[in-house]
Amino acid sequence: MKQIKIEGGKTLSGTIRISGAKNAAVALIPAAILADDDVTLCNIPEISDIDSLEEILKYLNVDVKRNTESMIINAKNMENKEIPEEIAKKLRASYYFMGALLARYKKVVMYFPGGCNIGKRPIDIHLEGFEKLGATVNAVGDKYEITAEKLVGTSLKLPVASVGATINLMIAATKAEGVTIISNAAKEPEIINVAELLNSMGAKISGAGTDTIKITGVENLSKGYSFVIPDRIEAGTYIIIGSLLGKNLKVDNIIPSHLKALTEKLLECGADIKIEQESIICNKNDNLKSNDIITYYYPGFPTDLQQPFSVLLTQCEGTSTIEEKIWENRFMHVPYLNKMGAKIKVADKKAIINGKTSLVGQEVVATDLRGGASMIVAGLIASGKTTINEVEHILRGYDEIIEKLSNVGAKIEIEEIK
Repeated sequence: MKQIKIEGGKTLSGTIRISGAKNAAVALIPAAILADDDVTLCNIPEISDIDSLEEILKYLNVDVKRNTESMIINAKNMENKEIPEEIAKKLRASYYFMGALLARYKKVVMYFPGGCNIGKRPIDIHLEGFEKLGATVNAVGDKYEITAEKLVGTSLKLPVASVGATINLMIAATKAEGVTIISNAAKEPEIINVAELLNSMGAKISGAGTDTIKITGVENLSKGYSFVIPDRIEAGTYIIIGSLLGKNLKVDNIIPSHLKALTEKLLECGADIKIEQESIICNKNDNLKSNDIITYYYPGFPTDLQQPFSVLLTQCEGTSTIEEKIWENRFMHVPYLNKMGAKIKVADKKAIINGKTSLVGQEVVATDLRGGASMIVAGLIASGKTTINEVEHILRGYDEIIEKLSNVGAKIEIEEIK
């Protein structure tokens, strides 16, 4: 096990370069197995979720060549085997192998995926979509066997704009006979990234990034290429940190339009940020104003930035609220913020934050990936020392977070504990 230790209150200056998007890369990698040729993925983040996906690929006898920020995947000699529970449960995104293996082999056997415990995360929408495409789903406990004689294009109207279901069904429909229409599709930039990869491989997908995606099935897919988009959640986390501690802190290699919901709220709070073509310059402002946040599907305020943003709201004068519309269990970090001196009350899916409060370093826990990020934000602004436990959650989604923060002046380290 590892701990992160932080001595707070340090001014941060310099440049933080944003890595490739976790939420795109974890879908691009399973999508790549649809081809028998080399599929090259660049700007891959160095995070443990990618390690877990690589483990699944190698278990399936897929050839993987991995270098710094790149992967070449060749599934020519792949074996369609049952993906065991101990591998599948390491990350949520293992479920993308359902769509990919179903499309390629018309059969997949694997266990329920893992990931953060941020609320009920059923995959019913995925499974119902597979069934409408012609598959039969048999579930025994947490094990799923999905088979089909053939997949046939159809109309799929999603009950909610689920990112995971949109991508998984898009992958599965890529090799279905005829045309599939996904309506009420999620619009996240990561979906566009996956569609572009599939199209480079020979798929026929249009409408990605809108609420209606059209997939015309093809028989074969071949060599493909993708450059993973910058991680808007990683970028947002550092922009929040820069708004609290920055002195000309530059968050570089971003797509500002992907961060509009966040930057609009930061500006409303009075944050000192300057938006440039591919970067944002952040400076500390001690006179931030309260604000109200409602999380929603893209282009709404991202649920993945709600927890880090809650720390910023503790430093705003007045009463702020956060209403969580996506997950019902995304305030697990709040008791630890209150332990550090925050004044936050949670009722149902709403948090009421009274500021401004001084935070004091404590021993805390990373309850999940983004909750862990919020603990890092809190530790950086708190007086004294903060120790964060269960940091493996954080390492799942933030590429070289210790190095990136240390390089701009943070006093932060990670160490192995017995």
